Amino acid sequence: MQKTFYAGLALAAGLAFATPSWADINIATAGPMTGQYASFGAQMKAGAEQAVADINAAGGVLGQKLVLSVGDDACDPKQAVAVANQMASKGVVFMAGHFCSGSSIPASKVYEEEGIIQISPASTNPKLTEEGGPNVYRVCGRDDQQGITAGNFLMKHFAGKNVAIIHDKTAYGKGLADETKKAYEAAGGKPVMYEAITAGEKDYSALVSKLKQAKADVLYLGGYHTEAGLIVRQMRDQGMKTVLVSGDALVTNEYWAITGDAGEGTLMTFSPDPRKNPEAAPLVKVFRDKNIEPEGYVLYTYAAIQAWAQAAATAGSADAAKVIPALNAGKFKTVLGELSFDKKGDVTLPGYVFYEWSKGNYDYLK
Repeated sequence: MQKTFYAGLALAAGLAFATPSWADINIATAGPMTGQYASFGAQMKAGAEQAVADINAAGGVLGQKLVLSVGDDACDPKQAVAVANQMASKGVVFMAGHFCSGSSIPASKVYEEEGIIQISPASTNPKLTEEGGPNVYRVCGRDDQQGITAGNFLMKHFAGKNVAIIHDKTAYGKGLADETKKAYEAAGGKPVMYEAITAGEKDYSALVSKLKQAKADVLYLGGYHTEAGLIVRQMRDQGMKTVLVSGDALVTNEYWAITGDAGEGTLMTFSPDPRKNPEAAPLVKVFRDKNIEPEGYVLYTYAAIQAWAQAAATAGSADAAKVIPALNAGKFKTVLGELSFDKKGDVTLPGYVFYEWSKGNYDYLK
């Protein structure tokens, strides 16, 4: 794998780095800029644009200006590969993306071949770093971490209750549901139902009927906010008080826009909220002054670019072969706090905590 990476890197270096010292440095972000998960693409775009603006205002990287390209993969694996190839043709040296694990994993093969460093702000499936090349990193946690937190929580807080687990068949959703189920069963729980749904559907009445028959007190969903919002609304419409529990794909205000008051009491796992870091307060104010709420993965995308930029400065080069050792060995001051990467490319930040949706916002579960 490394041989393939460095063979591709040699070619990329000959094309992308044999340029005058004053040339711009091309970087990118990519995610679902369109489609039903576009709110997350908007988060990534906002974070990336602000990071590039701030870094350029401070003198750029190695005295050169960063130029940002934005790719739209619509969380589709084939489209993600096309975006990755497009970015390679533009001479991009760093990708802060993708969002969906089902996009990041196939795109990572292109980045490996082309000698492009990839740091995902949001893709949590373990396979991304377990199977990815030496150029692949993430600043978010993993589903096996998130699943342990969720599974143990379900067992502790809903002991004796009927817990149903479903997923949307995606790399992210199924991976998260499976890890949660594994942890829940290891703690002594036994789901009353484990099923798959189809993402993009509008009518989940058949699912709701099954949940009623199973007398589900709690529904754990491995999936995204659009399906979660529709399911919780349809449960409430049928008089069900079943508690919805899910993961980090609910960290968008669009979830409440779908559910309205039906979303009250929804629980979810997410990393510690970087908006609450005192050190992040000035940046949070910058976003809010622009009428942008830095929710979800806005600051994670910002941090991914910060880490890469600091590693490039340490390496004295934007050449991936030189930046990778700096990423592996360094500690980086970011809006998420000081972070580093382990030997797989996973971040060493704290893991997951529980949040509750109430009155249109999410906050730590009290």
